[in-house]
Amino acid sequence: MDIKVVGLASDHAAFPLKEYVKQYLEEKGIAYKDYGTYSEDSCNYATYGHLLAEGIENGEVYPGIAMCGSGEGISMTLNKHQGVRAGLCWMPEIAHLIRQHNDANVLVMPGRFIDNATAKEIMDQFFSTPFEGGRHMERIADIPLKK
Repeated sequence: MDIKVVGLASDHAAFPLKEYVKQYLEEKGIAYKDYGTYSEDSCNYATYGHLLAEGIENGEVYPGIAMCGSGEGISMTLNKHQGVRAGLCWMPEIAHLIRQHNDANVLVMPGRFIDNATAKEIMDQFFSTPFEGGRHMERIADIPLKK
């Protein structure tokens, strides 16, 4: 994966996981941009999901990592954007597949359901797995809405 700057977004429920993700990226020497939230104060995951998605679409960051309590809400928000392919992962094997088959550009993790060790394994797979291409190219081309 050709990493530019990793974009980060979370809600309050996943804020502790986002802080761990930042530590992981710093240890790997990977630059990141944090789109928020910046505390455990209650907030709207969509606010930060949209900011991250816009950063992906305008080329400011690539790839992204997003988190909310279940991972579902922020995934739904991110995937409303035509330039985003966000995949929810709670185990490393799924992270491998969303990169290999779907060329996912945003990794989403459920902050309330995984620990830091699992998050590390998931991120390791996400960052190290290349897109396979081939038959998957046509499938990915069919994802955006056609007008």
